[in-house]
Amino acid sequence: MSRKCHAQVTRAVSPAGRTALVLILTGLTGLTAPAATAVPHAGPPTGPASATGVPAAPDAPASAAGWAHGRDLHRQTLPAGDGWASADGGTTGGAAADAANVHTVTTWAQFRAALAAGGGPRVIRVVGTLEATEGGCETFEAPGYDFDRYLADYDPAVWGYEKEVSGPQEDLRAASAKNQDRAIKAYVPSDTTIVGVGRGAVITGGSLQIKDADNVIVRNLTLESPLDCFPQWDPTDGATGAWNSEYDSMVVHDSTHAWIDHNTFTDGRHPDSTLPRHYDELYQRHDGELDIVRGADLVTASWNVFAVHDKTLMIGNSDSAGPTDRGRLRVTLHHNLFTDVVERAPRVRFGKVDVYNNHYAVPRDGYAYSFGIGAESQLVAEKNSFRLPEGVPAGRILKKWKDAPVTVAGNHVNGRPVDLLAAHNAQFPEEALRPDAGWRPTLRTRVHHPSVLPALLAHRAGAGRLR
Repeated sequence: MSRKCHAQVTRAVSPAGRTALVLILTGLTGLTAPAATAVPHAGPPTGPASATGVPAAPDAPASAAGWAHGRDLHRQTLPAGDGWASADGGTTGGAAADAANVHTVTTWAQFRAALAAGGGPRVIRVVGTLEATEGGCETFEAPGYDFDRYLADYDPAVWGYEKEVSGPQEDLRAASAKNQDRAIKAYVPSDTTIVGVGRGAVITGGSLQIKDADNVIVRNLTLESPLDCFPQWDPTDGATGAWNSEYDSMVVHDSTHAWIDHNTFTDGRHPDSTLPRHYDELYQRHDGELDIVRGADLVTASWNVFAVHDKTLMIGNSDSAGPTDRGRLRVTLHHNLFTDVVERAPRVRFGKVDVYNNHYAVPRDGYAYSFGIGAESQLVAEKNSFRLPEGVPAGRILKKWKDAPVTVAGNHVNGRPVDLLAAHNAQFPEEALRPDAGWRPTLRTRVHHPSVLPALLAHRAGAGRLR
């Protein structure tokens, strides 16, 4: 992949000492876009947190144009020094788009058409709720597929646990799944900004695919996790089998320079607690919320909310992916709120990942871990805050999947400093982790004291909070 040269970005310092990125448009005839600027993330806290831990939107109404305080969010670029996505040229998204390539969409079909339209940098402004599965799961069913028949054919009492399922109903399930796949995935091209308008921009049932792209910005959206209409039963998965599902809310796949900012990722109306059980196993219809995989690189995810989910955020998806992932998967996670998240916040393989100034409100039931240490990972986790319920020890925050070093420093648990590595190694001596990830992050903007993070992020993280 190579970045298309649509603009030159220079740095200017205002009289107040603030740095701005000024977009100098070059080589584009007839272009009348305003300058793009890198602006601070948020202003003073406004609005209470909801009882579920997901921040409630501020009470003040959005402007008619959907821009916070008159600023053009669709022209904003990633500030200098703001995480890995600011390295090697930075991330400007579609800030250089001309008027013909600024699209306002109100339906899923319009959204996908705007992504597919040709012609250089683009901005897509999302208004209201885009429903990717508006017609329901039945619209994807292949003729002859019958879920009751599927359950009867592959009941472990009939099929057993020794071999994977096969036969007519499994073939029809797979065909139905392909129909859903084609309908709900939206592929985001290079030099694109996607921004929600106001405080009510929502995508339900869709999966954003940032694949084989460079220079993408996604901001100010609520992304309700897509429901897999056709999970596959795998009797060989574990001792008692498992239902396996597809579709993440967002995937960064073999792409570079992605800024994912001020979004809310949630299971929304369909948390796992509402899902049925079949064969005495949860009929799992969710996959991840955000996956950064298969050679992806230079990603900053900031000021997002990740709420009420199981397998949440994965960086690197295979221990065997060294040929594509080694030296890549450089990701910064900062000022994100993780509330009632079970695991993978994040799970890391290979990458140099900087995780700082995030807050974790850990669920009382079902919590597995937050930081997963995987093959050749180099995770630095500093100045994060954790709220652990009674009975959940700090040693569970780290999880060793493969031997790899990790740097932890300045983290707080229930308001007090805790050495997460020492706590883990004391609780799990047979799974001891090594210190020192071997590198020091330098691409950071303001770093807050962990004690302020719970209140700060409850008021300023997530969709509808850009100021």
